[in-house]
Amino acid sequence: MSTPSPEAVLAGLWEGLNLPTAALSRVELTGDGPVLPSSFAVATAAQASLAAAALVASEWGALRHAGAPAGVSVPRVPAVLECSSHFLLDGVVPALWDPLSGLYPCGADVGAPEWVRLHANFAHHRDRVLALLGLAPGPATSRDAVTRALRAWTATAFEDAAAAAGGVASALRGFDEWDAHPQARALGLEPLVALERVGDAPPRPLPTAAMGAAPLAGLRVLDLTRILAGPVAGRLLAHWGAEVLMINSPHLPNIGAIADLSRGKRSAQLDLDRPEDRHRLQALAATGHVFLQGYRPGALAARGFSPEALAAAAPGIVCVSLAAWGFAGPWAGRRGFDSLVQTATGFNLAEAAAAGRAVPMAMPVQILDHAAGHLLAFGALAALHRQAAEGGSWHVKVSLARTGKWLRSLGQDAAGLAAVAPSHAPWLEEEDSGFGRLRAMPPTARFDGVALRSALPAMPPGTNPPAWLTGTA
Repeated sequence: MSTPSPEAVLAGLWEGLNLPTAALSRVELTGDGPVLPSSFAVATAAQASLAAAALVASEWGALRHAGAPAGVSVPRVPAVLECSSHFLLDGVVPALWDPLSGLYPCGADVGAPEWVRLHANFAHHRDRVLALLGLAPGPATSRDAVTRALRAWTATAFEDAAAAAGGVASALRGFDEWDAHPQARALGLEPLVALERVGDAPPRPLPTAAMGAAPLAGLRVLDLTRILAGPVAGRLLAHWGAEVLMINSPHLPNIGAIADLSRGKRSAQLDLDRPEDRHRLQALAATGHVFLQGYRPGALAARGFSPEALAAAAPGIVCVSLAAWGFAGPWAGRRGFDSLVQTATGFNLAEAAAAGRAVPMAMPVQILDHAAGHLLAFGALAALHRQAAEGGSWHVKVSLARTGKWLRSLGQDAAGLAAVAPSHAPWLEEEDSGFGRLRAMPPTARFDGVALRSALPAMPPGTNPPAWLTGTA
């Protein structure tokens, strides 16, 4: 079936948050057709969601000046390649996936197995799953041993047991089976990008910036995210001029892509189990504009950082929350990652069916993560735009599973599987970082009259103090 144009998809996103429709005439989307081999509208989702975030960045930046907002252009091919998490450190492409991550047959029927996907990129998740299977923890356990152990489980039984044990796994489902699931029904009540007023506040003074500055110059963002979608959002805001202070816990691991995802940000550590570090974060939030977080529902609220508490302490703040499965329903508190959401919600089976294959297929990029990251930035900036007009404190909510529902609504075309992925090589730019010599995709979105060049290289967690560089407003 045909899929909608990126312009139409962008218009749907834009109108969904009641943003001024005249702005749509200031964006140019170049390129067409599939870019990566997939039956789903991966390229359109990447390009349109990125364009939505860039366009509202231009609109918000222009509020500080009398002139018209800068025009925005988003070329299709690099927009998609930016979603591939492809980068090199010291000339080598890092291994980002644990060898035990992936799909496994399970159940007693070897001829027609059920399937379950494991996510083992964090050692504690891997070891909890291995313990559940009666296997030795650590990287020495083989995939064959995991496969043999999973024969004693049905897919859904293991999915539930892994969740209860603090691990992460998803049973393979088709679209029809997912649609009948209670979590899918709960998602049907959630908007793609939820924008909720959580407190009263007057419009905040806009940070000053010189004409021709990056559109988000002067914006202060706290980035308390570790998994792909949240750091993608923070990186976009940093690329477009915001001061992004990434706050990591000294006790939690990070994904292997941190070297790429930390570009343009400063990187500090706070232990929120310590009262003095909670006070430091509260002080940062009081003079920040955006509080971006990707912890499971309730985790930060228990430490005093719910959207309502932040709104009371910092009137006018925009809180942004990411979830895997949604914000209501039986799975709202479950851990989840893009690959698991693809598996559970039907994409792996549908992609395989379009390709005529019996073995489930993942989409060629973690598009749910990247599109959700774009939508987090889009929602944050739309909330800032509304705050400048009418005041209030705001809470933005985006989930991977709801993003998947949106991607599915864009249609499926088996012809897209014939696309040949373009090379990243012509697009990559090289710079020093605290992780080594980094070659990575530069920012894709372009703003007329603005040269986007970050002076901040990616640095390891804890390199910087937990403090703002810019003056407070």
